Amino acid sequence: MLREFVALNRETIVLRTSDKLVDTLDSGVPVFLTQLEETLRSEATATPFASGAIGSAAARHGAALGTRGFSLSQVVHAYGDICQVITELAIEAQAPITTDEFHILNRCLDDAIAAAVTAHARLTAATTAREESERLGRAAHEFRDVLNTAVLAFKVLKGGTIPIHGSTGEVLGRSLATLGQVVENTLAEVRLETGKYKREPMQVQAFVEAVADAGRLHANERAVQFIVGPVDPAWTIDVDSPLLTSAVMNLLQNAFKCTPAGGRVELRVRREDTRALIEVEDECGGMPESSSDLFQPFGERRGRDRTGLGLGLSIARRAVRAHGGEIRIRNLPGTGCVFVVDIPMAVAELRAADVSG
Repeated sequence: MLREFVALNRETIVLRTSDKLVDTLDSGVPVFLTQLEETLRSEATATPFASGAIGSAAARHGAALGTRGFSLSQVVHAYGDICQVITELAIEAQAPITTDEFHILNRCLDDAIAAAVTAHARLTAATTAREESERLGRAAHEFRDVLNTAVLAFKVLKGGTIPIHGSTGEVLGRSLATLGQVVENTLAEVRLETGKYKREPMQVQAFVEAVADAGRLHANERAVQFIVGPVDPAWTIDVDSPLLTSAVMNLLQNAFKCTPAGGRVELRVRREDTRALIEVEDECGGMPESSSDLFQPFGERRGRDRTGLGLGLSIARRAVRAHGGEIRIRNLPGTGCVFVVDIPMAVAELRAADVSG
């Protein structure tokens, strides 16, 4: 009988299922097995076990898995693994389990999966809606604040009593630059969320020159020395140019903000085997040991400049990862930081290098 088999092999089922699930559903297995045993026992009585009990427990566990970041697919496959483990053990032990008992097992699994998936989906939808509202609210707040500053500066300059090259003109210029970066970040987020980006071969030198042209304007605005290192014209990368440009510009903007006037920011590229390393070095003074993950959305920001929402580095990392790469930080205590964009070289170039080698 399946009920006796489950009771006798309970510990083995839990252990084998936990190994398969890799900590995605292990805490829900004992509860499910208890309810399965009770269902099998009560099937032969006048008061069958209520399937709602399995559903309620599975719903709570499905919601918990959603909170821990597991996907719907993982939830469904996890319950399927329970059935697989019980079946495998039954075959190994040549246990006399009837077709009706297997039908009960499948019905219990069906109830559990339906309840867990429903609860998981409901929680995920609520979390997504809340995060989206928060993100839109913060972005709108930033747009409003920067736009108001720009409008006020423009009104003062429009009066004609203050020269455009003075402090008010600098405020207007900085506000417009910030608005431009907010727009670029928003567009980059849309491209990443929708997958509307396309990687094409591009010379690293051409990419760096285009980024450097925009970088010089921001460096001049901040009175920061901007150095661009030489790049081998033969190096090629497969990139979505607007997306990767947004990532590197976010790193440069961050470097300009954190480097005091008169300091230096350097943009350079080097190669390590099959990887292109785009480096942005600043003179921020170095990272404190207690710093949190700077790439988290709305996370900790460096330096005294607190303009912006703290989304730039987060978007930069997502954009780089979309190119099969990663961003690393190398700390230079007492001096500054080096942000390294590590992405693969173009496939065509790697093939050519293999042929020539």
